Amino acid sequence: MNLAKVAEELYALTPTEFIGTRNERAKEAKPDDRTLSTAIGKLPKPSTAAWLVNMLVRHLAAELEQLLTVGSALREAQANLDGAELRELNKQRRQLTTAVTNQGRGLAAELGVQVSDTVATQVEETLRAAMTDEGATRAVRTGQLVQALSATGVGELDVSTAVAVPEALGMTARRVERKKPALTVVPDESGPESDEGALRAAAEEARRSAEAAEEAAAKAHQKLGKAHKRVAKLEARSLQLQGELEEVRRRGGELEHALESLDDELASAEEKRDRAMENEASAKATAEQSRGAAQRLDGE
Repeated sequence: MNLAKVAEELYALTPTEFIGTRNERAKEAKPDDRTLSTAIGKLPKPSTAAWLVNMLVRHLAAELEQLLTVGSALREAQANLDGAELRELNKQRRQLTTAVTNQGRGLAAELGVQVSDTVATQVEETLRAAMTDEGATRAVRTGQLVQALSATGVGELDVSTAVAVPEALGMTARRVERKKPALTVVPDESGPESDEGALRAAAEEARRSAEAAEEAAAKAHQKLGKAHKRVAKLEARSLQLQGELEEVRRRGGELEHALESLDDELASAEEKRDRAMENEASAKATAEQSRGAAQRLDGE
């Protein structure tokens, strides 16, 4: 027996089974390991919303994993989308979380637990956090939530206190085979026919929710495909511009080198010009002196 195995067992139970089973496991561990016994006894009973999310992980693993996968893809694409596309993707996210939450309410009824609108809202908020925040995704997958989650959109969530055994982060809870719903989950004075009708209605609602979830996921996938195409197009354009910029920089370097050489040649040419001007002036002065001397000699 170890804490991880006990936690896996406890957080797969219904709320009414949790306390009694936890106490039994703590008592069983006490003779051999008092520290383990104490740790088991401190495992907190999950809130109803956290319990239902834990049940989704185990009993509706495929649907929940689809939601989490879409959330991961949306996080990757979000930075490259414009306002209109983001609004549409957020709409798809809301539809998907609502659909899975509705399926969760049907699952809770099968397990004998009635879920209020308040709890359903907390479940939906937890699913939305799992789609938005990577840490929340890891926490949900453990199937050991003890409290609902809520993403603020600012920084990564600290989920260390939201999971019964923080060491379970990074692990995924074992899937549990769905049990057929018992006809006596919710007693009704009107008899078995009324129970069967209620179950058929719940099954139909679950089917509609599943269809809505699949449709929302398909639309989100389509949007994601468009986002990937846009990112690829922008990346190609970015590479093109980088290439052009490198060419401009290379050409600029060549021109700068040519300009430096030209400046050197210009300085040398100016120096030669100045010497030629000095020589010309000196020659003119000498010629003038020679003419003056010749004129004086002629006069004599």
